[in-house]
Amino acid sequence: MTTVNAGALSIGDGRPFVLIAGPCVIESRSHAVMMAGGLRDIAAGLGVPFIFKASYDKANRTSLQGFRGPGPDEGLDILREVRETIGVPVQSDIHAVEQAEPAARVLDVLQIPAFLCRQTDLLLAAGRTGKPVNVKKGQWMAPWDMAKVAEKIASTGNRQILLTERGAAFGYNRLITDLRSLVVMRRTGYPVVFDATHSVQLPSGQGESSGGEREFIPYLARGAAAVGVDALFMEVHDAPERALSDGPNQLRLDELPGLLKTLKDLDAIAKRTA
Repeated sequence: MTTVNAGALSIGDGRPFVLIAGPCVIESRSHAVMMAGGLRDIAAGLGVPFIFKASYDKANRTSLQGFRGPGPDEGLDILREVRETIGVPVQSDIHAVEQAEPAARVLDVLQIPAFLCRQTDLLLAAGRTGKPVNVKKGQWMAPWDMAKVAEKIASTGNRQILLTERGAAFGYNRLITDLRSLVVMRRTGYPVVFDATHSVQLPSGQGESSGGEREFIPYLARGAAAVGVDALFMEVHDAPERALSDGPNQLRLDELPGLLKTLKDLDAIAKRTA
């Protein structure tokens, strides 16, 4: 399996899982720094490698009035501060070809949103930066179709690729998770990630915004850890009920330590018996 190097962290090839976590969107500089520091301390206390992720621009909001974040200039500056002062790798989304190079000057991992996972020019632009690229599988796509997505990025000479499962559309406003997809996507030879929080999202379920079923996050995360995934992605917030984006499907910060300990134990068992 290809090993992906994000900052000083290595992901894949049977290593313990990496936690990719943070609030859905950058709400303010102080909040991002506070969350990054809190998450770092929780992860470090359990010996779990950690990447901070928050979006500087949520370009796919349900409503025009939805909060999008500070934008690329201020957002990347905040993520640079997180990287330098908190001392952790950082990850965020890009939505357009012209965002790839500026983002790559700051980010350790470029993320391609699920809605854009087949946009060839965007994938090629991300690949050409040489940075690791995390692609979220579209909610309408079969897991074996992600092999073609990875091929587009690899055609640039960049094989630093992560493939993320985030749930599949099941009728209107609902997602389901097929854990077999993690096994299928791993057959591409690239590390796989499970997004435990977007998988419980109810897309556009509240009319003006997406809903979510936060109570199911631990169950799905434990299932993915038992599969032996290479990374677990979770949106985490200190007060999800006040979050400016995706509050209903974010894990509460104070619930993370207990869950993370269980996930670490399951991961060790899965990889010892694989």
